[in-house]
Amino acid sequence: MKEAATEQSVEAEIWAVGQAEVETEMPKADVVLFGPQMRFLKTKFSKQSKELNVPLDVIPPVSYGRCDGKAVLKMAMDMIANK
Repeated sequence: MKEAATEQSVEAEIWAVGQAEVETEMPKADVVLFGPQMRFLKTKFSKQSKELNVPLDVIPPVSYGRCDGKAVLKMAMDMIANK
């Protein structure tokens, strides 16, 4: 995603955190994405996501498996645009 953002001249701060840090990091984010293996966290954090107006979703397994940063960046940008 960082490489795709640079290539597209998109100014973005992209970072990853562990499960225990999601709650404290979410207020700093414009969007939160989980890897497919962590999809159960979407339900766990959906209430906080709505309260903060921070879109939240799971990265599609194909995009994740292919390390398709362009597709995931597009997903994140679309989520922000549609919030």
